[in-house]
Amino acid sequence: MTRDDALALDAADTLAPLRQQFVLPPDLIYLDGNSLGVLPRTTAARVQQVVQQEWGVDLIRSWNSAGWIDLPQRVGDKIAQLVGAGAGELVVADSTSVNLFKVLSAALSMAQADAPQRRRIVSERSNFPTDLYIAEALARERGLELVLAETGDLPARLDERCAVLVLTHVNYRSGRMHDMAALSRAASDAGALVVWDLAHSAGAVPVDLHADGADFAIGCGYKYLNGGPGAPAFVWAHPRHAERFWQPLAGWMGHAAPFDFTPGYRPAAGISRYLCGTPAVLSLAALECGVDTVLAAQAYGGMAALRRKSLALTRLFAERVQATCPGLTLVSPRADAERGSQVCLSHPEIAYPVIQALIARGVVGDFRAPDILRFGFTPLTLRYADAWDAAEQLRQVLASGEWRHSEFNQRHAVT
Repeated sequence: MTRDDALALDAADTLAPLRQQFVLPPDLIYLDGNSLGVLPRTTAARVQQVVQQEWGVDLIRSWNSAGWIDLPQRVGDKIAQLVGAGAGELVVADSTSVNLFKVLSAALSMAQADAPQRRRIVSERSNFPTDLYIAEALARERGLELVLAETGDLPARLDERCAVLVLTHVNYRSGRMHDMAALSRAASDAGALVVWDLAHSAGAVPVDLHADGADFAIGCGYKYLNGGPGAPAFVWAHPRHAERFWQPLAGWMGHAAPFDFTPGYRPAAGISRYLCGTPAVLSLAALECGVDTVLAAQAYGGMAALRRKSLALTRLFAERVQATCPGLTLVSPRADAERGSQVCLSHPEIAYPVIQALIARGVVGDFRAPDILRFGFTPLTLRYADAWDAAEQLRQVLASGEWRHSEFNQRHAVT
């Protein structure tokens, strides 16, 4: 594909108007939406309204008059539309790590109540570290075993000893996307429950939690949902599970009647029991703006249209890199059905300085240890010419050797 071909695709792109929803610095190709989404144009004004009017003037009355108290459910219902959940089934609260602790604890209690001999948590060895750390901590606390397997070995680990399977739908280092329906079915056939982390899926690839047989799901709000740095996460439990057990962080917002102020805990009905402390109103207001940018795609074909463009962008970039950048290895799957909305490359020695040199040129990706160059493709904001130009800039960085400069080899705290 030539650059003129890419420009022609941009001219015919029916999703192009969605780009206008965002504040995008000129001359920047942003390929890191899988780590931090772009700022929506509506966010600053909305947060200012919350600060100046709802907080500054109306003060505590805004819990009722501005609907602050309902934000976890209201924003949750919007996210539910993107992941195949029903209204009233998903809430926004806390972080992905905290929400994983909640649902994994509940899932383990359910599984062991039905079959005490199930004493294993199974996960993928390359799962995101925080998921493994939470699973390890719970296994230690409960005297259970955490079993880590390679991707292809996961089905074999689903036996009568497995209580819960914990997986991230799209792998953060490789971009490989699991077959959610197949693995959920395999876990169910083995008598186990499954928890899905949608951090790199929600807003990026079509997800249907009900149709794919998921039991629990969590995800974050600051990646493809464009909620801003540190945006709250979300949590979902299948309605058949939601009320079976308490979640372990029995905070007052998860109480059936929090303003009765009774000393004993009585969990709220349904998913609301997975709330804990006071909602983060400023962050929730920003997140709602971000979620609305993704929902705006419904007028242009929805998640199916976003997925088609995502696959085309990642395919274009990967093919250009493979044709022009010798020395880099494509880590992400070539098959469309197995790839999320990112392209990951590896180099055993120079991945970090190459990324830094690219960033200096205005092409923003990121590095994941020990050897991954990672590029996220957000179809709401990216153009085909951006994908073509990013590959060309990568070729120039490698050909020129500018990655050798000392400033590109100094590690930052965040990579």
